[in-house]
Amino acid sequence: SCGPAIKNNDYLVSFTDTIKDEYGYKNQNGDIVIPLGKYSRCFTDTFKTYAIVVKPNSGFLAIDRQETVLYEVFPFNNGPDESSDGLFRILENNKIGYADSTSGKVVIKPQFDCAWAFENGVAEVSTDCKTQMEGEHSTWLSDHWFYIDKTGKTVEKQLTTTLK
Repeated sequence: SCGPAIKNNDYLVSFTDTIKDEYGYKNQNGDIVIPLGKYSRCFTDTFKTYAIVVKPNSGFLAIDRQETVLYEVFPFNNGPDESSDGLFRILENNKIGYADSTSGKVVIKPQFDCAWAFENGVAEVSTDCKTQMEGEHSTWLSDHWFYIDKTGKTVEKQLTTTLK
């Protein structure tokens, strides 16, 4: 590990000013470490090694304890992507990859045009995909879907559909 060791009780806790609708983080002594208003929203309640926050005009971001941006988190259902099978989707240069929900570390680098959440150890992905708008929602279309495992390797699985 390249960063400082995080002890079990060394974490930050999010807090909110509900009147001003501002978010920040405090340490265990109650000292403000990340001031209110720096981020539009803090999605991670207990900030150990990484946190998911919203920065105006930047989207959902994963940051480390030094507030270095690690990556952009894939938006899903008006929030950051949720963990499924221990992984969540991330973005880099409009490509989708996956990060570990416990450590925040990238486990599959962003390389897919479209990528569904992991389920039962596999995810359906495509490197040749188009987004089609349907009103305020969108859907992914591809004739080249395939499955990957949690290491990013292609695995065999019967495809049931080419349209989700």
